[in-house]
Parts: sequence; C-alpha cells; structure tokens
Amino acid sequence: MRGVGRYGIRRILCVFPRYTSSFGTFEHAYPLTAGVQAFMPPQGLLLIAAYLPAEWKVRFIDENIRFATNEDFEWAEAVFVSGMHIQRQQMNDICRRAHAFDLSVALGGPSVSACPDYYPSFDYLHVGELGDATDDLIGRLARDPSRPDGQIVLKTADRLDMTRFPIPAYELADIKHYFLGSIQYSSGCPYQCEFCDIPGLYGRNPRLKTPEQITRELDKLLECGITGSVYFVDDNFIGNRKAALDLLPHLIEWQKKTGFVLRFSCEATLNIAKRPEILSQMREAFFATIFCGIETPDPVALKAMHKDHNMVVPIMDAIRTLNDYGMEVVSGIILGLDTDKSETGQHLLEFIDRSQIPLLTINLLQALPKTPLWDRLKRENRLIEDEARDSNVDFRLPYDHVVGTWRECMGRAYEPERLLERYEYQIRETYPKRVQPRTPQQRSWRNIKLGLTMLRNIFWRVGVRGDYKRVFWKFALRRLARGEIEYLIGSILVAHHLILFARSASRGKTNASYYSLKLREASVPAE
Repeated sequence: MRGVGRYGIRRILCVFPRYTSSFGTFEHAYPLTAGVQAFMPPQGLLLIAAYLPAEWKVRFIDENIRFATNEDFEWAEAVFVSGMHIQRQQMNDICRRAHAFDLSVALGGPSVSACPDYYPSFDYLHVGELGDATDDLIGRLARDPSRPDGQIVLKTADRLDMTRFPIPAYELADIKHYFLGSIQYSSGCPYQCEFCDIPGLYGRNPRLKTPEQITRELDKLLECGITGSVYFVDDNFIGNRKAALDLLPHLIEWQKKTGFVLRFSCEATLNIAKRPEILSQMREAFFATIFCGIETPDPVALKAMHKDHNMVVPIMDAIRTLNDYGMEVVSGIILGLDTDKSETGQHLLEFIDRSQIPLLTINLLQALPKTPLWDRLKRENRLIEDEARDSNVDFRLPYDHVVGTWRECMGRAYEPERLLERYEYQIRETYPKRVQPRTPQQRSWRNIKLGLTMLRNIFWRVGVRGDYKRVFWKFALRRLARGEIEYLIGSILVAHHLILFARSASRGKTNASYYSLKLREASVPAE
C-alpha cells in the first residue's frame, strides 16, 4: 500500500494475543530449551506489518512472550490485532486495554473472518484476506487514526495475489524466542471435510506464492536467528500437488546451499502416501514431521465426515509409508462424532499402540461457523452455546461419557512409558530413514552450545527433578550409549510437554476442545 504519506506517518502497534494452553502450545517444553518463550511467529500479523506503508512506524508484540505495556499503548496511534477462536477472550482483552487509551483497534484473521459478531467492541473488523479491505483500512487510518463513531466492517472482495505478498516482518519478532519458525506457501484446500472451516474461509482452489518467495523468506528467517525447524502452515501442503512438486527442488537446493541447518514440517492429507514422487523429494528436502488429520480410524466415521480420501490407502499402510520416507506422523483425532460408540475410546488407544504415532492431538468435536457441520447441527437443533461446556455439540452419546472418554484417553495415551516406547519405535524405524547430512553449518559452535544447554536442562528438570525419572533414564541412557543425542533432545522436548499437559487434561484442568468458550487461564504456567 503506497500513496498515503501526505497524511503523515502513523504509529501502529501490532499485538498478537496469548494462547490458551493446548497440545500445540508446548509451554512445558520451554524450560528445557535455551530461552524459548512462544510456539511460532504469527504469519498474518507479521504479513500485515510488512504491508503497511514503508514510512509508517510499526511495533510488534507477541503476548505469549511479553504483554503490551502502558508505554506501548501511549506510543501508538492505532492497534492491530489478529487471532483464532481459541484466542477470543484475549483478543477482546487487548481491545479493552487499547480503548483505555482511546486508541482505535482493528481486528483481522481467521476468527473474525468467520464470526464477526464475536467482536462487537472493535472499531474496525477486517473480514477476509489481504486485499482491498486492507487498503481501505490503511487509507482510513492515514486520513484519521482516531476512533470512528461506530464499528466499521471492511470485507475483502479482491484478494491480493499471493505472488505479490511481501516477506512477513520477521525482523519485528524476537525469532530466537520461538519454538518453531513458520512459513506459508499456499492458502486453501480442495477437500470439504464436514468439520473444517478452511474451504469456507480461504477457498477450495489453493493460491500460491512462488518458490523464489519461499527461499527468500527462509533466508530472512535464518538472518533473524531461527534454529531447528520451520513449519509450513499451509492448510494442505499437497492441496495443489503440481505446486508442491514445483517447490520441492528449490527447497532441496536451498538446504544444500545452507548446510541443512533447518528441518521442515507441514500439514497434508493422508493420501500423500500415494505420491512417492512427492515423498521422495520431501525426504531430500529434510521434511522430518508431517501432520495428518487422521481424525478417526473408523471408516464409517470417515465416510460420514466426507473424509473418504483418508481411505485411499489403508490408514496403517499410509502411516508406515510416511515413516519409510523418514517422516514422523503427527495426527489429529476427534472424539464425539455421531458414529462414536461406547467402546470408541478403547479402539482409539488400540490404534495408538498399533500406529506408534507419538503425538496425537485428541480433541472433542466442535462445530465451527462456516462449516457443513455447523449448518447440519443447526438444522438438527444440536448446537449448544453454553460456556460451561467443553463443546457446542449435542453429542449422540451422553456428554459426560464423551468428556470422560477424552480424559481417559489423554491419561493413558501419554503415560511416560507408553509415550517413550512410541518414540523408541520412531528412533528405530523412522529417523534412520531421513537424510543424514553432516555439514559444517550443523556442527557450528552455536549449535553445539545450544545442544549442551538443552541437555543440561533436560537432565536437571526431567532426570533429577522430574517424577518419571526411571522411565526417562532408561530411554536417555540408550540414546547416550548410541550417540543419539539429537534424537534424545528432540523426543524429550515434545514428550515432556505432552506428559504434563495430558496429566492436566485427565484431571479436568484443561479444555477438551481447542475452540471451547469455557473459561480457563490464558496459559498453564510453565515449570
């Protein structure tokens, strides 16, 4: 956006809200690291920050790292906020705090795009993706940054082509304090799973950046201090299979050039197992983890939710195929489906044992606006808006039974011995099949120091102070004897979070749905 400078330089405060604790926040892992304080830098808000007029002053604050202060609000002329449904309470709180300084507040992102009515207090609602609504918002603030008389809703009709996206303003974020880096290649997904709002929000025809944009963004992330892993936040990495094949050679070349200092991970539908031409190049590009929305091992349930593509290859065969290419599978699992039976929880635990997947994000079904599930349950009068519940769905099974099943599965699936046995399988069967680069960049003093710091923290906090020491040392000593230091660090960072989070879940101290309106603390305090 250019051509607004004649109205003066504006000061924009971009604030990203704190997350409610969940599987994916990993806050229990942070004390084991060398200063990590948050999960991933937020793509959307950093993209908007980069899109603002070059002469404007922009300050970015991630409240998962530190809260915006009075000084921040006093500095600003307007505040930008973005987030997901799980951050709804925190977004409204940021708005309230900004209004105390009489600042106009604009809200964008997936939650407000799906449910504008959730946010009556904001001055500007930016509904949709980067595009003409963004230009309109910038123009309005350029002319007058003060609060409007009433709420103004701006809806994107003409989306900016992703090939014209600027590099997100990673330099504004303290990248070294994030658990993972994040990057986006495409937006949208061709499938129409009943419970998913992605097609409704972003379309079924994936839109793309160019491979050259992605390698430039990776260069920027390295320049800003990212280490370890970068997560492709695309809704479905193979939503456009040809595009994935176009990108992968560029990633392989980039990895060779930079010495394989980063590992990649992504989200993709399970039918990727039928694409060896993609998987082989993902392996060469050092993709180490792939999140697949398995949802349920029950074929009847998969058909009911319109996820037949999960059955193109038998689920267990697909998991083994991905493992054979060196990729550890992370799985989404949903409880509370209409097809669930009283024995569904036991069947899920059996599936976990058979699949040897370490991390499964077990979640209660929640109906999101702009999904076929929402529309169907509304017709059936089965939507329940009650903040005392963990889900807004009137389940076929008794509510207490479904929540109880979730708690039992969480408690048993993440018992330390069971979880570390699954990691033992991955170390034996999956990790050795990855590319095994040994480059000077990987063996840098910075990486060695980082590894030693994490080992020290793991040994002290888990091996000495932890309450599953026997199981830990059995696992750790085997790794040390075999020189598998990297596998030890990577496994325990994730496992420790899962063990502690699951204990809270099984005791009813966390929400059973990421999208629940049930009041909880914004984050479970880390150790």
